[in-house]
Formats: sequence, structure tokens, C-alpha cells
Amino acid sequence: MPHTPASTASYTQGATLPALHDITIGQALEQAARQWGEREALVIAHQEVRWSWTELLRRSDALAAGLLALGLEPGDRVGIWAPNCAEWTLMQFATARAGLILVNINPAYRSNELAYALNKVSCKALVLAPALKSSNYIEILRSLAPELDAQAPGQLQAAALPHLRWAIRLGEERTAGMLAFDDVPALAGAAERAQLAAIAARLRPTDPINIQFTSGTTGFPKGATLTHRNILNNGFFVGEAIRLTPQDRLCIPVPLYHCFGMVMGNLACVTHGCAMVYPSEAFDPLAVLHTVQAERCTALYGVPTMFIAVLDHPLFSTIDLSSLRTGIMAGSPCPIEVMKRVQSQMHMHEVTIAYGMTETSPVSTQSAVDDPVDRRVSTVGRVQPHLEVQIVDTDNRVVPRGVVGELCTRGYSVMLGYWDDAEKTREAIDAEGWMHTGDLATMDAEGYVNIVGRLKDMVIRGGENVYPREVEEFYYRHPKVQDVQVVGVPDPRFGEVLCACVVLKAGEKATPQELQDFARGQIAHYKVPAYFEFVDAFPMTITGKIQKFVLRDAMVAKLNLKAAATA
Repeated sequence: MPHTPASTASYTQGATLPALHDITIGQALEQAARQWGEREALVIAHQEVRWSWTELLRRSDALAAGLLALGLEPGDRVGIWAPNCAEWTLMQFATARAGLILVNINPAYRSNELAYALNKVSCKALVLAPALKSSNYIEILRSLAPELDAQAPGQLQAAALPHLRWAIRLGEERTAGMLAFDDVPALAGAAERAQLAAIAARLRPTDPINIQFTSGTTGFPKGATLTHRNILNNGFFVGEAIRLTPQDRLCIPVPLYHCFGMVMGNLACVTHGCAMVYPSEAFDPLAVLHTVQAERCTALYGVPTMFIAVLDHPLFSTIDLSSLRTGIMAGSPCPIEVMKRVQSQMHMHEVTIAYGMTETSPVSTQSAVDDPVDRRVSTVGRVQPHLEVQIVDTDNRVVPRGVVGELCTRGYSVMLGYWDDAEKTREAIDAEGWMHTGDLATMDAEGYVNIVGRLKDMVIRGGENVYPREVEEFYYRHPKVQDVQVVGVPDPRFGEVLCACVVLKAGEKATPQELQDFARGQIAHYKVPAYFEFVDAFPMTITGKIQKFVLRDAMVAKLNLKAAATA
């Protein structure tokens, strides 16, 4: 992959070939059906789904016409609140075909978050699963809109959800006020099918097609608004980086509501003719193992915690994973030792690391399958095609190579903006079109990027900047440590010191003194954690990102440091 020559400035731009796709997602699905027709497109064993590209296009168009029959029009927002399933994927392609904007609702959301998301973007319809794990979605929606019980489907007038008209439920049962998902395609006639064809002819790649809410670690979640062009091209170039072909079968245990699943997964497959394989509704390490073996998957996606769970599963050694070739580990910083185990024990010798954020569709940098192993395990690769990245200081000046600064991305992948929030959009995307990621990074002489932490995670101990990621990587080398997260906690003398939260390997025991002694003489004294707390797990988002702010607050409370807390 060609890159600009190395320079002394932390700036680089990606290749300009192959060219960007100047088509819509609907057109990409049409092309897939023409090119790969009867090859398998979607495989979900627990739903008994095994559809070809032709079948996926047929079902998507039938659903799209049915949605139009409900009175929905191009540009209307339609929410999807469900785990990984065939219906989710049908909604992704059907809304794209009909010009509707799909709004991804986090399966972990509860009533307040659901109401906020639906109202923020004025959703007219919501497709929902009945339940997932401990969440009863129907009861949550009913608690917000008790009017459902007395109103016919499509006639909803709910005080708390003033824009919502349609609630469409998955499953075979019937619920008052809700339409059954399986009934929607049958509502369409010749008029709606003609309308669908007319819409397809006037849709543009630059039209908004998807809204994804950011995690909202501070303040309310923001609705990143993405276009066909944004996400279709990002899925394509991610697939190019891992050399997907129609012969590949991609196991997708990451959630579809997030870019990792619906873009890097589904859209990488639709642009390469690769089969999408879903092992379960929500992540289950044993389901991943069984699915890879049964379906002879050649590629696997996951966040680091997922790979750790798979590697450490008691049945891991009994499963044949020899079909695996490649995949992606992303979503949060990837521990080097875990990456090495994935390559050696899971046969994923061509596994890559990708880095990005929802606002950039998501991937900005990715390692290549033929990058030297040390680069693939210690960096997040180089800039993707048709994109630019730079690293800047607090005055927005590009820093020299090797110097820490904030990573910024510019190019086709940058979102249109946050839905109905011009102020937050201006804060994130500067006047020159650079998306400010909030991530601290360095760039080496060859353009490889290394993420060293979050601007907000950086710990300043007595005037020394400490990047928790560096300390975490050090402790992954300890033979008793399975996982570790480092946060800053208040200290009256130094302002902040480090607290390491450690998950030990099964059957192991350790003491704080033992772990402190392991670091002495190996890393600078100010990087050695002052506190070690042993935990069973970390607080996480549903996408597997560790919520460090929650972890930090828990440690401050546990260590009784509130009195010394600083802003």
C-alpha cells in the first residue's frame, strides 16, 4: 500500500487506489446479488438461516417495500433495537434500499436512554426484539408508551415519545399496539414496489443513511450521522486490508448495532462476496468456537476481551480452528501478549489491528496482513486509503514524529456531523475538516501509529505525564496477570498516582507488593502503580470497551480517596 514518504512531521496520507465506491449501499447489494448470486451471504445456525446473496436482496426489497407501505418516506428515521439476528441485517439493507435512516439503538439501553435516542432524532418507527438477557424490551417500551395498549399499530400517540408512530416487534407472538415484523413485507403491493424502484434511482451516496449514538461517557450520547459513502467505503477498505474474497467466511460475534459489526462486518462482506456468519445473539465464547469449527470460518472479529475469553475457554483445546486465516482485533487497545496468542494458538497469522471511532465510519488506520509481526502487535498500523491522519499538540500544530499528541483524521470517512447538534459538531470537526479523536498517539518514521491513551485518561503525576496503556502493556508480561487496567486516582502529594486493577489468571494468587516489585528497575519509578486492586472483571460497554471512568470512580471510593479528589 503506497504511502507518502517519511518526513519529520506526524502527518501521512493513504493510497489513492483502488478508487472510492461512488454508489449506495442498496446498489452494492444489487451488485453482490448479480456477481455472487447463489453463494452464501448470511449464515445464522440458531435461526436456521442460510441465505444466498440473491435471497438476501429479495428479502431486503420485500421488507423495504413493506416499510414504505407503512407511510415511511426517504429521510425518515427508523430505530432498530435488537441483538444480532437476521432481522437486524434485513433492516440494514432494507432501509438503505428505501432511503430511510437506520438508527442503531444499543441493546443495553434502558428506558431513559431509549427515550432520549428516539426523541433526539425523531424516530417514526422502532423495530424491537421482545427481550435480551435481563432486558424485556417490550415492557421497557410499554413503560414509556402505555398508550400502545389502546391504539392500533401505526396510530401511536405517546406523550413521552411524540414522534413515534410504529412499534414493530420480532418473534411469532402478538403484542397490543405493535405490528409483527414478519407481516411487514406482505403489506406492500405493486405501487410500493414501483415507489421503491423510483427511490433507488434518486438516492445519492452522500445521503445520510445511519445514525449511531456515541457511548456518552460525558454528557448525553451524540448521534453520529453517517452516509452511504462513509460506511460502504470503510467496509470495503477494511475488507481489502484483510484480503477478503468470495471464498472467505467471516465470523461476526461483535454487535451489529456498532460499526464493528454492521460496517466492518456486513459491509466488508457485501463488497467482497464473503459470507456473514453470526455465532449467537450476543457474544458467547463457546458459540464462537463451535461456529468457527462448524462453518469453517476463515476470518474472525473481536475486541481484546472477546479474544481473551475465547483463548481461556476450558474447551479451547478441543476445537479445530485450523480454518482461520485472518481477522481484526479492535474496539479498544490490544494487549501485545493477547495478539501473539491469537496468532500462534488460533491460526490467525494474518490477523490485523484496526483503529477508529464511530464518527469516522469507523476505521482510520489498520495494520496489513504482511506487516512485520512486531508492527502488527505493537501499533494500530498505517492510514487507510483516501484518508489523512496527523498528530497535533494542544495548539493544533503538527508534532514531530515520535512525539505524543492528539490523533486527527480527515477524508471520506468523517461523519456529516452529530444529528441536530451543530455546536458539538464544531467541537469535534475543525474548520479544515479534521476530526479530533481525543486519542493520544505517536507516529513513527514509516507512518505506523501507536495509541498511547485518551486525552482524558492521561495521568499527570507530580508533573510527569503517564500513559496508562504503557503500564498496562508492561503488566501483561507478568505470568499471573490475565488482564489489567490502569487508572489515575487522586493523591495529596502528587496530584494523581496510578492504580492498577488486575484480573489474575485462574488459580493464581498475588500480592500488591509482588506486583510492585515486578516493576522496580524495569519501568520509571513514577510509572509504578501506588495501588493494586484485584478484581474479577471490568465495567464495560456492550461493545467490549472498558469504562475507565467507572473503574476510576469505583477505585476512588474503595480506597477512600474522596477527600483528596481533584477535578
